[in-house]
Amino acid sequence: MSKLVGFYPGSFDPLTNGHLDVIERACKLVDTLVVAVGVNSGKKSPLFAHADRITILEQVLAPVGKRTDTEFKIVEFSGLMVNAAREHGAKLIIRGLRDTTDYNYEMQMVGMNAQMAPDLQTVFLPSSPPVRHISATLVRQIAEMGGDISAFVPQIVLKALKRS
Repeated sequence: MSKLVGFYPGSFDPLTNGHLDVIERACKLVDTLVVAVGVNSGKKSPLFAHADRITILEQVLAPVGKRTDTEFKIVEFSGLMVNAAREHGAKLIIRGLRDTTDYNYEMQMVGMNAQMAPDLQTVFLPSSPPVRHISATLVRQIAEMGGDISAFVPQIVLKALKRS
């Protein structure tokens, strides 16, 4: 029996508790979850270097994989997300939704992706209420202004911030 592979793309700058919420629930749907860190040259001043984001994901997801019996592959990608998903053998694209703004944007993406890659299905996972308000963009802004982000990110992210 073949294993079901999911593809969860994002910038993960920084990895938030909201991302982890989606990842934890995606583990119930797939055998292998490819967590794909996008290279986006258009984003200004990232909080973490690309390699640091991958390292943080590896550290945070190792115990999640053991606990959920899910294999994680942490990869980087640039270009079209559907091409990267196919390259890694995914059949499902996992997307988290916080609110109707996310939904409207994601529905446009689903339509475009479905036309380019009808073999891939998108699964929306709504954020759990305790983390629904967390946005990586807002967390990054708070961190850049010296605010306390400890309620929004895993401890490993806080430690990495102190080192940088």
